[in-house]
This record gives sequence, structure tokens and C-alpha cells, in this order.
Amino acid sequence: MSTAMVTDEAVRAEDLGALPAWTALKAAAVGLQGLQVKDGSVPDPADHGTARSQVGTIVTALDEFRALLPHDADYLELLAHDLLRWESGGFGVPDFLDSLTAFHPELSRIDGLPHLVLFPMYTQNGSTDRFVEAVLLEVVWPDFVAELEAGQYSNTLFVPVRFIDFTPGYDTNSAVLFPESVAVRTPPPFPWGAIFADREAARFRRVLQAAAATTSLELPARAAELLEDRELTENTFIMWDLIHDRTHMRGDLPFDPFMIKQRMPFFLYSLEELRCDLTAFRESVRIQRDEEASPEARRHAELVQYAVVFDRIFRFAITGNRVRNYDGLGGQLLFAWMHQHRVLHWTDSELTIDWEEAAGVVLALGERIEQLYWRSIDRPKTAHWLAAYALISETLTPHPASVWAKGPDALPVTGPPRGLTDQVLDDEFPLSMFYEALERKLRPVIASTAGITGTSPVAISGGSTR
Repeated sequence: MSTAMVTDEAVRAEDLGALPAWTALKAAAVGLQGLQVKDGSVPDPADHGTARSQVGTIVTALDEFRALLPHDADYLELLAHDLLRWESGGFGVPDFLDSLTAFHPELSRIDGLPHLVLFPMYTQNGSTDRFVEAVLLEVVWPDFVAELEAGQYSNTLFVPVRFIDFTPGYDTNSAVLFPESVAVRTPPPFPWGAIFADREAARFRRVLQAAAATTSLELPARAAELLEDRELTENTFIMWDLIHDRTHMRGDLPFDPFMIKQRMPFFLYSLEELRCDLTAFRESVRIQRDEEASPEARRHAELVQYAVVFDRIFRFAITGNRVRNYDGLGGQLLFAWMHQHRVLHWTDSELTIDWEEAAGVVLALGERIEQLYWRSIDRPKTAHWLAAYALISETLTPHPASVWAKGPDALPVTGPPRGLTDQVLDDEFPLSMFYEALERKLRPVIASTAGITGTSPVAISGGSTR
């Protein structure tokens, strides 16, 4: 893939956000959202006149963007056709398959390359409504990441991006843009996945700063650089995501790696996401020690290790509600594992980490999960679920009311797997007393990260205190 920078003659992404065409398009998209219902349709005929006007405004704006974004010309032309077809069909459930299949940001991963994305879609960790959402973004593709991807870490579907502007569906916690979220008549192959590195990095920096202050954690000098340097942190997250994303398809996998359309206990999703993060940690340890790796790759490899630990034990563990919070559970597990293996200490109301020993302990947890997967290839589904629960409950204490904690004799193991899933409590592994106190302190900081971008300030007024 090309790693060339956008030339001075090319339009810059930040300039697109100031164009009247973007302002008009964004306002029209927001106007359509006010007319749509959950499935994306505009059911009230009395609203169709207004909807036609909004579609006309968007189509006119797309004409201007086609000239500014020649790399997206085919997609933008089909986007206009899909909008007009939706209008002529009476604004029923939208179908934007034609324009979606023409959009291929993964084919031109050029640092600074801008895209206008508009689809009726839901946004992960945001709105579940298939409203028309519009996003201006730019690709972020550092040279050292391009070198890693061209070598041992091939991931042709991975597209790291940065926000320029967006409609309300992305004024949320959502940091991804996936094709499967778009309203279409039939699911297409998933040719790419975009991750907003600036949002991931920005919320990490804000939460880490507050968490370190709250717990009196003294950050290692290299880790402290992440709080000071926005670009450094964004590139660190891109490296992490590159390896994490490809791991879903690699390894001894006893099941569909993305667990699509499978109903299973949420703690299995916890282990899968944690497995991918700990793989990124492991590979970063290897790259940091590889004298043949580039200096930039080795520098960022060390930072990925800090990012994985801090994001997992701070932001992941206490973000979101306690209803089947699989990312939260993964953060709790990593914290408790490190604590019980005595490389993380909460003593005299101060948090300390023995970094010289921490890597080996974190790697050991990754090895336990990989061993679980390897053994489970030969196990029935129920046995795999029970073994996964046992792995977690060795370290985390289940809810006192848990049926799963009582073991196979208390569970409906002779029935369909759904019966086992139904017995899992929404909060099967509650927060520890440490995390309950930390969550209360950091609650306003966590809440403030909704809608955050790379240009947002790191600290917030009235942030965390001791």
C-alpha cells in the first residue's frame, strides 16, 4: 500500500470541514435524522417533502465533493444514486449496498488522505438507530506502521483514521466505522474496518492522567510521554490496533473468531478481546527486543505495552454499565491477575507496578488464554464454556448469587447451550471494592470522553482528585 504523504496541491481534510458544502450536508443529514425512525425509514408521508429537500441538499454537496475527492468519485456518485433511489421508493427502509461496495478506503492507505463518509447506519457504542450519519475523516498511516504491516503483521483490511467532523451518531463513545453497520439489502463481505485512533488516544490520555493522579501512580518516564504527545499516542494505538485486529483471525481458534451470530456467555467475549490485546502486548515485547526492527517500531512497541496495561486496568474496567460488560470484565481480570501475581500493588492508598517483572506476568495470562483455546478445539462447547469460566473465577470472585459459581451440578448442562447462557448474571463478576471507589472518583472523567477527539484538551475542569 502507498505510504506517500498527501501533496500540497491536494485538499486537506481539515479544510473540508470549513467548506459551505460540508456545513450544508451535515445540517441536511441531521435534519433527516429528525424524520427517521429506528430502521432508517421516514414513515410519515407528511415528512417526505422535507426529506426530499434534505436529500437534494446532500446530493448537491456531493457534486462538489466528487471534484475534491477524486479517489472517492465512484463511491460518491453511487451514494447520490442510493439517496435518490431511497427518495423515489418513498423513504422506506434504506438500502445503500451499491455505494457501500464502492467505498474502499483500505486500497489507498495514504497518510492524510481525506474521506467523506455518509450512510444510514448505527454506530457501535453509540446510537443503535440506522440514521443517516456523515463523517469527515482522514487516514493516519505512519511509515513505521506501514513497514510492520508489509512484513510480519499483514492486515490489509485495517484502516486507522482521525476525525475531522461528524453528525450526532459519532458524538458518542464510538471509535469504529464498520461496513456491517450500514443499512443494506444483503450483508456484503467485510472488506475493511476503520478505527478512529485519535479518539482512542484522546480518551486514554484523559483517563490515564486522572487515574494516575487519583491513585498516586508514578508513571514511568516513557509512559508519561503519552500524556504529553498526541501524535505519539495516536501512533501507539495504531500499532496496537493493527496487531489486535489481525489476531481475531489467527491462532488456535475453536470457533468463529468474531463470534458473529453466536449466543454465548459474555465472559467468552471478554477472553477473546483480552486475548487479542495480550497478543499485541506479546508481539510488542518481541519487537522491542528485535535489534533488526526500526527505531520507531521499537519505541512504539514499548509504549504499546504501557497502553495495553493502563487502558485495560483503568478505562476499560470502569467504562459502561454492568450489563454483560465484556470489556470491563477483561480489564478487571488483568488488574486482579497482576495484583495476585504481586507485580501490581495497592498499598497505603498508592498504586505501584513493578515494571521489570510485569511483562512476564502479563504474558503468562496471555499464555493461559491461548492454552484454553488450544485445549478447547477438542472439547464440546459446554466443556469449553465451563473451562473458560474456571479460568476467570480462579482470579475474580463471582457474584454470591451466581449459579455458574456452583459448578456443573447446578447448571442445566444436559439441555441446549442457551440454558447455560441464560444462567449468567448480567454482572457475573462485580467490581471489587477498589474499583467501586475508583469508578466513583473517575465517573465524570469517563463521562467526559464521549465525543472526544484528538483536538480535545487532555484534562477537564473539576477532574479527579485524591
